[in-house]
Amino acid sequence: MADLPLPISISIISHNEEANLPRCLGSAKGLAREIVIVDSGSTDRTLEIAAEFGARVQHQDFLGHRDQKNLCLDLCKEDWVLALDCDEELTPELRASIIRFFESGDDRRYVAAWMPRLVWFMGRWIRHGDWYPDKKIRLFKRTAGRWQGHLSSQVHERVVVDGPETTLKGDLLHYSFRDIRHYLDKHVAYSDVFLEQQQADGVRWTLIDTLFRPWWRFFRAYVLKGGFLDGFPGLWIASATGFFAFIRHSRKYEAQIAATK
Repeated sequence: MADLPLPISISIISHNEEANLPRCLGSAKGLAREIVIVDSGSTDRTLEIAAEFGARVQHQDFLGHRDQKNLCLDLCKEDWVLALDCDEELTPELRASIIRFFESGDDRRYVAAWMPRLVWFMGRWIRHGDWYPDKKIRLFKRTAGRWQGHLSSQVHERVVVDGPETTLKGDLLHYSFRDIRHYLDKHVAYSDVFLEQQQADGVRWTLIDTLFRPWWRFFRAYVLKGGFLDGFPGLWIASATGFFAFIRHSRKYEAQIAATK
């Protein structure tokens, strides 16, 4: 059995996360040698909870997801980083896989590890469709990885590493949407991001994309990826995915017309 705590820094950014942070840090308690949190001005109990778990906290006005997470990464001191969002939780199986990763010597063979992410929505775990397995690199060697994302939006950021990778067993639980309203609010913001990215990349609106992509996204999520196996939530997710594809491309049309006036 690998000696605990492991040579890991847990890296987290936060803002008013008192509802999520205890669950997140509780699932990783005793696993890592340090917890580093960059907070952007919480006014609830976030900082108090962080202190209860022995985290080292630094304030930073929000720089965007990518840059905020890279700042947190720069503050980490251990050889390995476990990057978590406040609304995520390690399952016991994933926690055991992380321990085995070091116990087996995989930390000398790889520079990063992917882990599947499992989302809770509408009262159940969503195990099919576009939402699963949603693999993410979250465990990586500090000197081999960096958060990257679109320069204009700095959202939907991801870890990019230089070196061999593997995949861990066990799920990273994700409580990403409190309810349908929360989902809708987030996806309105995501349509802003999509529009910014498309404009920055010089991609113009086309009617065929606006008509075809929503139907394709629904069919892929609900039929090809088995979303129907998740019951009504699977149908709702696939339908909402198609609808928001239509919204995103419609906003490209609106912006393109506005630019000609």
